[in-house]
Amino acid sequence: MTDTQPAIEVSVAAAPSVVWPALRDPALIRRWHGWDYDGLDAEIQEIYLGEVVEDPASYSLVVSGGDRFSLHEHEGTTIVRITRPRRDSIPDAADWYDDVTEGWTTFLQFLKFGIEQHGLGDRRTLFLEGPVAQGDSAQHLLGLDKLTGSRRGDHYSAVSTTGDLLSGVVCFVGEHQIAVSVDDLGPGLLQFGEQPVNSARPNGGAQILLAVYGLDDEEFSELEERWKEWWQARPPAEPAT
Repeated sequence: MTDTQPAIEVSVAAAPSVVWPALRDPALIRRWHGWDYDGLDAEIQEIYLGEVVEDPASYSLVVSGGDRFSLHEHEGTTIVRITRPRRDSIPDAADWYDDVTEGWTTFLQFLKFGIEQHGLGDRRTLFLEGPVAQGDSAQHLLGLDKLTGSRRGDHYSAVSTTGDLLSGVVCFVGEHQIAVSVDDLGPGLLQFGEQPVNSARPNGGAQILLAVYGLDDEEFSELEERWKEWWQARPPAEPAT
């Protein structure tokens, strides 16, 4: 990553010809990009199928907003790279630049996990975000402090404050977020981390994104209700200063 033009990468255990449709087919894109909400299909249409520049022969795509995807074959895997436009090139969106960078970092982990673990099959997602008390974090609220210092590939097991026994493997450790697999949810993928400080969030915040596979309607509804109640009961954040 450079100071002027960040690049975000992930290695996917699949050929570029397998990964490329996940960038072009809206039904596949929604299985790794974003989370379930009423505007997701419109968001996908705008970002990936609107004013874009694509070159299927070289597996490259510049999406709406100027972020460039490129796929690079490497020793039987595909390096998926997102090259971001420079911050100063989009002054109107500068306040949300870090959010987009962290968002792409998150979504690439869901792309990798979805392809490698589930052949990009259907998923259900739970998304929680909001302010937290000073010095608090999504990791602490989840009861996953033991993951501090963990590295990718480490196994973990912990009883979360949500009431779930979470166990699996650490999939990603970044500066602002962590992603872990959850064996009992498909396996599922749990991402949690910080939301950057900006003018709308002077004290920052926390974000949790959970993708689950193979749960029926009743099982997912129970999980969703329990986690939302747990999130609403978190300690209150201090007023913005």
